Amino acid sequence: MTYDLYIGDKTFSSWSLRGWLMLEKFGLPYRSHMVSLYDGTMARGLARLAPAKLVPALKTPQGEVIGETLAMAETLAERHPDKALWPANPAARARARWLCAAMTAGFSTLRSECPMQLRHVNKGLAVSEGLAKDLARLQELWDYANDASDGKGPWLFGSYSLADVFYAPVCARIIGYDLPVSQSAKDYCLLTLNDPAFKTWRAEGLKISYDPVPYDIDCDTSPWPVS
Repeated sequence: MTYDLYIGDKTFSSWSLRGWLMLEKFGLPYRSHMVSLYDGTMARGLARLAPAKLVPALKTPQGEVIGETLAMAETLAERHPDKALWPANPAARARARWLCAAMTAGFSTLRSECPMQLRHVNKGLAVSEGLAKDLARLQELWDYANDASDGKGPWLFGSYSLADVFYAPVCARIIGYDLPVSQSAKDYCLLTLNDPAFKTWRAEGLKISYDPVPYDIDCDTSPWPVS
């Protein structure tokens, strides 16, 4: 009963990180398959997963192919109710689903101006009006989540859930571009980056060299804050 997960380059593929965390953090059996995003082989790598065209893509043990992270999340939660992928409390569960949907549908400025990269911290990025609005919206949603926390842990809804999966790349963007956020938001981001699963993902990604480096910008940098 092993899943097959198809992912992109770990240092840069935010959506792949989400797909991987769904399986890794909740102890679901899987094999991962790398599909390169930058050498022109992506279409060939996904050819047998039609109609999937993007990573991540998931193949169930029964051979069903599932694309899009929201669909993957709901399918895994449905198939493994004992793993508590969503918060147990119905109100918190509804909020968590809302936050995940908001992530996939919104924050376009944050995603376009701060593409995920896990190499170092880019310093001195000018915060545009659109980016400032996205950061304010994040704070609002994270505060809304904490209001429904079960009090059992430090994550968005107390215990780790799919909501934390979906916002892990956001945390990487905030730290990776030294974005101005509240102390509570920064603490949550550093909690995410210090999580053993996230650290494993980043370490594996850094084993691959790129020339040219995707998303490289001309600015001052500082070391990644978590080793």
